[in-house]
Amino acid sequence: MKEVVLMFFVSVFAYIHYSYAQTIKFEDLEFDIVNVKASSTLLNGEKVIKVERDLDKLPFDANRLGATVDEPTFIKMKNVDFADGVIEVKMLSKIQNPSPFEAARGFIGIAYRIKEDNSAFDAIYLRPTNGRADNQFMRNHTVQYYAYPDYKFDRLRKEANGEYETYADIGLNEWISIRIEIKDKKAVLFINNQKYPSFIVSEMKGNTNSGSIGLWVDIGTEGYFKDFKFTKTPLKK
Repeated sequence: MKEVVLMFFVSVFAYIHYSYAQTIKFEDLEFDIVNVKASSTLLNGEKVIKVERDLDKLPFDANRLGATVDEPTFIKMKNVDFADGVIEVKMLSKIQNPSPFEAARGFIGIAYRIKEDNSAFDAIYLRPTNGRADNQFMRNHTVQYYAYPDYKFDRLRKEANGEYETYADIGLNEWISIRIEIKDKKAVLFINNQKYPSFIVSEMKGNTNSGSIGLWVDIGTEGYFKDFKFTKTPLKK
């Protein structure tokens, strides 16, 4: 009988711990945890949120790169329906040590218009390592747009002739300010409070009109976020 009772309490504790682990609160906001590990922590004395891809939940295969990257790997705001407006955040990325992917670039960014079941969304992310590379080809791939699930980086690179990627002067281990202005099918990215945009997506490929917002990372990245905020454009009456 004692063993049965003990097993019951262990099972209940495991369930509570598992349920709690599926959400996280930060800066008075609550997020669902989707295929990542997330925690509130201190970085250089500042309270930030740390996000890393969870390879147990969503494995990665370097031999099937296009099929196993650019996935729903983010913490996603609860109870938010965002269509048009402005998203702002500061982000910093490091390469995991050891890294599960030797070509890791510190992949970090924002997903938006995330469908409730995470089956579709748009995203813009950074490859900070590329921003200071000696190779111009790599520099040209510092900023990336993609639309999950049909238009990942590899398809867009083949079909769009560089339209969905660009260069930006950014690097690892430094805070990068991001501002994305979204309206209809257009997204405009401003980096580090510059007056003019660093990147313009004139025709987004996503098939969702609205949804949640996510703080996104990918393989081999320790991602840190702070000062997250968004403003929705009021619907026209």
